[in-house]
Amino acid sequence: MRVTRTDLDRGYAASGAFLGRIWRENRDVPVERHVGAILEAVDARLPARLAARTMQALVEAYARPALLVPPAVDEGARGALEALAGCGVTLCVVSNTMRTPGAALRELLRGYGLLDYFAHLTFSDECGIRKPDPEIFRLTLRAAGAPVETAVHVGDDPVLDVEGARAAGMRVIQVARRARRPEAALPDAAIPSLAALPEAVARLAGG
Repeated sequence: MRVTRTDLDRGYAASGAFLGRIWRENRDVPVERHVGAILEAVDARLPARLAARTMQALVEAYARPALLVPPAVDEGARGALEALAGCGVTLCVVSNTMRTPGAALRELLRGYGLLDYFAHLTFSDECGIRKPDPEIFRLTLRAAGAPVETAVHVGDDPVLDVEGARAAGMRVIQVARRARRPEAALPDAAIPSLAALPEAVARLAGG
């Protein structure tokens, strides 16, 4: 079966609408469903026609663009993680994925030399839950064996991160590079970049 660029563009747009409906409910699906939605929009019978190895090749091609053109990393990230880990802080990741799945994000972190700092990584495409649902934070706390009373979430989004973590009972440090909107939820602390994170954590812990 021949598939044109126009067909693929239509399928990609349809998959975006499909994912948008799921994401609005703070839920998520594995990356295989992203690819399936594209194929179904081209031809509803197409996924069933493909051999397993072909489908896997399509999933890998879909998931890897971020590995080919990696995003920039906060320059203070490595120093902050090293300092916190050196103080005995248990570090975890809680992340909503978009088109790039958790498996690829792990590879990115490994490539930057950051992966080994984290005791646990929770990605929405793998657990089926998205921020700001407080359950994604609770899943991570349970996996890390960390009591909520001592936990601090770090993120930049006033709803996904600040309101979501607060609903789970956590304190929040917001990385706020722009002025805060008046209606936005207040974090427990705000920092301009991750370089300031160790000091902010120490302040919340009382020194």
